[in-house]
Amino acid sequence: MRLGILLELLSSCSDAYSTGKDGVTMSSVSEAIGSLITPEIRAFFITIIVIIALFYLISIIWVIRDSYLRGANPVVWGLISLIPYLGAFAYAMLRPPMLLADRDEQDLDFTLKQRELMKYGECANCGYPVEREYLMCPQCGTQLKNECKSCGHALNPEWKVCPYCCTPTR
Repeated sequence: MRLGILLELLSSCSDAYSTGKDGVTMSSVSEAIGSLITPEIRAFFITIIVIIALFYLISIIWVIRDSYLRGANPVVWGLISLIPYLGAFAYAMLRPPMLLADRDEQDLDFTLKQRELMKYGECANCGYPVEREYLMCPQCGTQLKNECKSCGHALNPEWKVCPYCCTPTR
């Protein structure tokens, strides 16, 4: 019903300006529009604006905190995130892929795997993977190390003394 009144006022306003009649003024049009915006509609729009503003503030806080945790410069990303929503979107697209803690854990895991692989070697003749204690290559039969005659440990061929029992190898 109020919409019909508004349309009637707007049409009479346009008629008044087009025909030159002085019956309708701009204040009556703004009063008609003001009568359509009820306190409930006004509260709804205020609530929507407050929610949008909260999401904006939360996105700035998230960008600063996440950039700090990922090792990026939080001041620069905080300033970029001040651009409403585009700054947070840009950060989400360009942020480092891993947190610092995850990166450190991955580096430690890589180092441990390297140390584990150092227990193994390759046969100089065929390239087959062999353990450090092997005396002969199980693939081709090449002698890899010498055996200590007194304690039985594997010895590198260039060693002159067994480091386990102090026996001369030659």
